[in-house]
Amino acid sequence: MYAAPEVIQTEVFACLPDKFRRKDPDNAWAVVNRRGLPTDSFIEGPSFDRNGNLYIVDIPYGRVFRISPAGEFTLVAEYDGEPNGLKIARDGRIFITDYRHGLMMLEPDSGKVTNVLDRRWSERFKGVNDLVFSSNGDIYFTDQGQTGTHDPTGRVYRLRVDGTLDLIVGNVPSPNGLVLNGSEHILYVAATRGNAIWRIPLMPDGTASKVGIFLQLSGSLGGPDGLAMDEQDNLAIAHAGLGTAWIFSRLGEPLYRIRSCKGLATTNVAYGGPDNKNLYITESETGSILVARLPVAGRLMASHR
Repeated sequence: MYAAPEVIQTEVFACLPDKFRRKDPDNAWAVVNRRGLPTDSFIEGPSFDRNGNLYIVDIPYGRVFRISPAGEFTLVAEYDGEPNGLKIARDGRIFITDYRHGLMMLEPDSGKVTNVLDRRWSERFKGVNDLVFSSNGDIYFTDQGQTGTHDPTGRVYRLRVDGTLDLIVGNVPSPNGLVLNGSEHILYVAATRGNAIWRIPLMPDGTASKVGIFLQLSGSLGGPDGLAMDEQDNLAIAHAGLGTAWIFSRLGEPLYRIRSCKGLATTNVAYGGPDNKNLYITESETGSILVARLPVAGRLMASHR
């Protein structure tokens, strides 16, 4: 057992304006994933562009927003989908993991969203969730669907730049956020329903070997969700349902507990701000972006690859 980590408080950076909040009690995503609770939005997928703008998605209403450094919201895209994860490639292209449609690409100037990959062979995905780039442009993404400990068949894929699709692992209880370490030989995956972070060593040929549990967390309301990594290979974890983001060292030692100043649905994290020293957190129930001022510099390893 370790000593309790240092606690860092958050503040609200931005909040979804009322004009963008929807009132649809019959929203199909909310009926299933929010148990029918009134849901005017559910934001996720934070990712910064090179100009310091923060992009987020709104899952139930198929929307993508851009938030300026001053906290001003712009609706970039709205389409018939359920966008969950979002990352921006080095060349500025925006990729989205859409629960209904698979891997998508967004052209931010026009708001056009097009399909990149909607199935493996002739089989549809269960419901893709999040993604991360490697330095050579490969895309790793999770296929979560409704999997859990009752059905540990969630999958993690890699889409190579040449179009080859590899199944990395296929037995995860609810694979969610994922991130590569600095040397890109370890892939970390949040197994939400298992309340754990999986450590997936990648062999020289790209296959997985000796997959294990890096961290075993606790809490009954959710589990680990989005992940980010800094330049020291410290792992930031959004713990949905606990109102917390954690930062663990590369050895699995707890360094910081970052507490939400709003709700408990702390779903994803991204480093940004001056010198990338701040951790931004999506709090999905209230439609808020929280920010924590960290005592050490961080850098999101995979956002601009």
